[in-house]
Amino acid sequence: MLTKFETKSARVKGVAFHPNRPWILSSLHNGVIQLWDYRMCTLIDRYDEHDGPVRGVDFHCNQPIFVSGGDDYKIKVWNYKQKRCLFTLLGHLDYIRTCFFHKEYPWILSSSDDQTIRVWNWQSRNCICVITGHNHYVMCAQFHPSEDLIVSASLDQTIRVWDISGLRKKTAQPGLGGLEEQIKGSGQTDLFGSSDAIVKHVLEGHDRGVNWVTFHPTMPLIISGADDRQVKLWRMNDTKAWEVDTCRGHYNNVSCALFHPRQDLILSNSEDKSIRVWDMSKRTSIQTFRRENDRFWVMAAHPTLNLFVAGHDTGLVVFKLERERPPYAVYQNKLYYVKDRYLRLYEMGTSKDVAVMQLKRNGGSYRPPVSSMSYNPAENAVLLTTNTGNADSSAYELYNIPKDYDSANPDVAEGKRSSGVAAVWVARNRFTVLDRSHQLVVKNLRNEVTKKVPAATCDMIFYAGTGSLLLRDSEHVTLFDVQQRRSLAKVKMAKCKHVVWSADMSHVALISKHYVIICNRKLDTLATIHESVRLKSAAWDDSGVLVYNTSNHIKYALSNGDNGIIRTLDLPIYMAQVKGNTVYCLDRECKTRVLSIDSTEFKFKLALVNRKYDEVLHMVRNAKLVGQAIIAYLQKKGYPEVALHFVKDERTRFALALECGNIEIALESARALDDKECWDKLSDMALAQGNHQVVEMAYQRTKNFSRLSFLYLITGNMERLKKMVKIGELVFPYCCAHYYCLCLVSACLFVCCLSLCTCLPLSVCTHACVEGRTMEGP
Repeated sequence: MLTKFETKSARVKGVAFHPNRPWILSSLHNGVIQLWDYRMCTLIDRYDEHDGPVRGVDFHCNQPIFVSGGDDYKIKVWNYKQKRCLFTLLGHLDYIRTCFFHKEYPWILSSSDDQTIRVWNWQSRNCICVITGHNHYVMCAQFHPSEDLIVSASLDQTIRVWDISGLRKKTAQPGLGGLEEQIKGSGQTDLFGSSDAIVKHVLEGHDRGVNWVTFHPTMPLIISGADDRQVKLWRMNDTKAWEVDTCRGHYNNVSCALFHPRQDLILSNSEDKSIRVWDMSKRTSIQTFRRENDRFWVMAAHPTLNLFVAGHDTGLVVFKLERERPPYAVYQNKLYYVKDRYLRLYEMGTSKDVAVMQLKRNGGSYRPPVSSMSYNPAENAVLLTTNTGNADSSAYELYNIPKDYDSANPDVAEGKRSSGVAAVWVARNRFTVLDRSHQLVVKNLRNEVTKKVPAATCDMIFYAGTGSLLLRDSEHVTLFDVQQRRSLAKVKMAKCKHVVWSADMSHVALISKHYVIICNRKLDTLATIHESVRLKSAAWDDSGVLVYNTSNHIKYALSNGDNGIIRTLDLPIYMAQVKGNTVYCLDRECKTRVLSIDSTEFKFKLALVNRKYDEVLHMVRNAKLVGQAIIAYLQKKGYPEVALHFVKDERTRFALALECGNIEIALESARALDDKECWDKLSDMALAQGNHQVVEMAYQRTKNFSRLSFLYLITGNMERLKKMVKIGELVFPYCCAHYYCLCLVSACLFVCCLSLCTCLPLSVCTHACVEGRTMEGP
């Protein structure tokens, strides 16, 4: 059981998956309905208009609505976009246990402690059918996924299958003359049942009240769980229904039972605080998951994904039964992967996809899927490991891949099977097994033990080149030399899930749930990247860039820590190889996919980091690199001169030009903006660079004559200073003219200026000083 998401809340009595979005509804015993995003692990909304516990909840498959039913005898229909209750359906006389939407018709099905089942039209907001027949609480009622049938379970110890084809003909498809009958009979609900819904089968076999019942999605099967602690499997046809078998193992009331949507499995949960998984063909328990203190009350399966949710006393848990990551191995342009019972080969250059070998499976019983693969190109052999999470039941198989094979009808291969948590090749004819006691054992191609290697206790091993392994414990990843039997290096990383080596084995990416750590061969940490969404896979680009993906994005990371988004994803993928602008990958259905990416951005950044400026210039001229992110990156990394090539906004260009000291571009932008603040900044930068021509232009544009005159003085430009005197006489007070005359060292002009501004005594005194005479008296 792989837990994907958990909540803490009051007791959960009802759960439902949204068919498309990563949402889940949970209805609580305290009357609150919670809407969660299980991918982002956040509470989106809460609804609390019910009085008392809410036991049933369900999403509509197409409309933005959901339905809830509670102990207040009310059925409420909500719009999650408008975040409000649209209307309330009244009619039940006791607690409402379950409520479900029909997949095609505008119907809601509800079951209640008033011993009735009701069908409602949520568009007309009326009860269109009351189904009676049970003589105790009706704990559950559900529509058949494709036929006009309803199945119900009651504490009267029976399960009933109802035919509602009459109701469909009367309401959903009136036909000729039917519409008049429908109008005539509308509003006349028969409390004692009618031909709208008739009993087709009554299933008796449980010794106590039945809590849950549901149809198989595709087969004529029914599963039920009851207070007699049993899960029963039933089969039906057009004329009869009968018990197939009983699954025994729970030791308290069975709360809920359902079929796995895509495998021959049954899931059940109970008040004995456990979830059990049963093999449907053998009716035997194959997995049991327990909680210490919480009784389970309800469970649901996602309609399309490999996800389940179970509600218990203190919240809910979203989980998978097994990993959906397909086992695969890459060698050069070949991708080996396991799909169904076959080992397949996909050639990335030619897109040739063939089955090379059929894996042996025992009978038709359930067998845990292969979790990982290790390929040996020298011997053309593979190690397939099945890790169930339990060391005692985990095993590996050694297969030799045939050189000649019939892809249409591949031979069944006989593998050498042994117990082990993990198995990895360490040499041409040797592989290492992590056994059930978590010790390292080296074996040969005949699956015989050649030696045991004492090493620090670890819970997983990964390939690290010939003669080496990476050992994972709870807090670290250790590089271990198998020949020398000693640890070479160690890096701190909790719960490392995957290891991806570069082609030349010079770099390695260690991937956990939310972290990517890039290290060199000696496990020195070069970069650490955190992602809020779960990491799925990674592959190294030919140029040494790590391309990795989360559930919804393909991203890149450079060895210096720079990273970014390449493209979005509709569905999670598992990358095998990245070549140029192409990603070769597998999806969750084990189908090979080829995705296109734009590698320009990370190659541009890589060229900058490696100081390959000719490549940078080529990309600037030819590539379509745009956006504030690139500009911000270039500024942050100290390349404003490169950022100038991407910017068309004049104010931004001006700021970048100032930063990199590009006078020409700054002058162009200043002319275009013609702003005093820009001219002032330009003059300061030009003055610092000694470009007095630009300084002069800036002072002229801002009419800063005092600074301009000083500039003329220090540059010895007397002609311009004379012009400044005339400008001072015309535009400014005479005191400015005095200043310009002093700058010119022209006593005559200075005396004239003093006399013109009525400073006659000072004018006479100055003239006398110039002539060499001394003035006495006032």
